Amino acid sequence: MTGEREKGVYGTQTLDQINAEISRHFKSDVCEFFQSNIEGEICSKIQGADKEGFDGVILNAGAYTHYSVAIRDAISCVKAPVIEVHMSNVHAREEFRHISVISAVCKGVICGFGKNSYILAAESLKL
Repeated sequence: MTGEREKGVYGTQTLDQINAEISRHFKSDVCEFFQSNIEGEICSKIQGADKEGFDGVILNAGAYTHYSVAIRDAISCVKAPVIEVHMSNVHAREEFRHISVISAVCKGVICGFGKNSYILAAESLKL
């Protein structure tokens, strides 16, 4: 719903536009994008990260951030580093958004920089 929902928080660009910008920024790297509203599909994609040879996973788990033990367990199963990302500063929003069940098993957390949160996360994987 990026570009459609809460434009003041998430901006006006669509997910496809943001993904295209990320691909242009990292033109010498291979970027694979995946989006799903289905928790099990997200878990399966994370669990496949090592098998697919990913250097890392940049994960915006949306609302699942706050309660998905299944996604947390999937992150714990992989060797590839996982960076938790949020476009908005979740700590400046509603209190329920301050709690992440996945942060503790992620390499790091980046939030509050809009679409640039993804670019910062990808840059951190190159360090």
